[in-house]
Amino acid sequence: MKEKGRIISWAFFDFANTAFSVIIVTVIYSKYFTDYVAGGRKWLWGLAVSISMILAALLSPPMGAIADVSRNRKKFLLLFTLVSVICTAFMFFVEKGEIVLGMVLFIFANIGFEAGLVFYDAFLPNLTTKKNYGRVSGYGFAMGYVGALVVLLIVMFLLPPQSSPDYYFYIRFSFVIAAIFFLFFSIPLFVFVSEPKIDNPVRKALIKNGVEKSFSTLKALFVKSKYPSVTKFLLAFFLYNDAIITIIAFASIFATNVLKMSDAEIIYFFVIVQSTAVAGSFMFGIVSDHIGPKRTITITLIIWLGVVTGAYFVNTVPEFYVIGLLAGLSIGSSQSCSRSLMALLTPKEREAEFFGFYDGLFGKSSAVVGPLFYGIISDISNERTAALAIGLFFMAGLLILQKVEELDPLAK
Repeated sequence: MKEKGRIISWAFFDFANTAFSVIIVTVIYSKYFTDYVAGGRKWLWGLAVSISMILAALLSPPMGAIADVSRNRKKFLLLFTLVSVICTAFMFFVEKGEIVLGMVLFIFANIGFEAGLVFYDAFLPNLTTKKNYGRVSGYGFAMGYVGALVVLLIVMFLLPPQSSPDYYFYIRFSFVIAAIFFLFFSIPLFVFVSEPKIDNPVRKALIKNGVEKSFSTLKALFVKSKYPSVTKFLLAFFLYNDAIITIIAFASIFATNVLKMSDAEIIYFFVIVQSTAVAGSFMFGIVSDHIGPKRTITITLIIWLGVVTGAYFVNTVPEFYVIGLLAGLSIGSSQSCSRSLMALLTPKEREAEFFGFYDGLFGKSSAVVGPLFYGIISDISNERTAALAIGLFFMAGLLILQKVEELDPLAK
């Protein structure tokens, strides 16, 4: 299949899986579980998120190494996708008071979603040339935000008024919609994107080889400093991605507590944010190919500093929309350019393994630190101060990023 067709098929997985992230993690299930299932006990939702992200973080590096050794990326991606889809669909049966069931299903669904990203992202270096990494990665994230926009619109038109006796039935049915959306639109990748070829693949003792290779990479990165630019970038990514994940996790809570926005207003707000995220992913993907992903990430982190500063001073819903538009413009581009920079820095023969550390150990474990930090600051002071304090993560990540030596994509 021609390169363009393979890229489109690959990007459709982003289109598919953001149905899970937006419906389950960000907008609907998080509030449904916290307010309705768990009776307002927010720490239970935080615990479920932390457990799932820690397990995914521990699982991702050896899984990435196994994929490099065996070159069975599509099989592993399919396995984790099915785990996420099935558990998401079964969330329909989570009703008031069923805390354990709700937590267990979410934990497994989120592990499937997060661990699968390791294998998905590792396809990028095989889809196009180095000089087009930023553009192609941007296409993927843009498709993802289009998918989130589509599924949000479907759910928004599906939901009856909050006073309706069937309201929570349709809330639960939205989880089934997310699962079907995820499964159906992931099919093009599995059908049309080929598995990278490898000479003499190892077929025995995959787990042992995978774990041993992960420890070898960990030593190379942080003990022997064999890949100094990768090491610095991973530390920078840990910090600023931590801040981005925290903003995603608490945006709807901030809107409810600080600005008193209703559920319908919050869904509409995220529809608008997804629209600018699509534009940002496309725009900054092209910019990245001209000025490089490092400079592009730098620009987006400066915008993020403006976002958290604006959140501290915001007083009205229209002002919050402006902040949301800026956040949407930055979110897809920050993550897209990070993926392309990681692909640019990664040795060809260790793609899935290095992406295991990028997505897993550094990407997912960061989801534990930021939300906890935000929660502590909120309890001590208020949510405005907590939002401003998240800027410290952006600033630290920005400073470390400047020490990364970016490779010329045209050099090889």
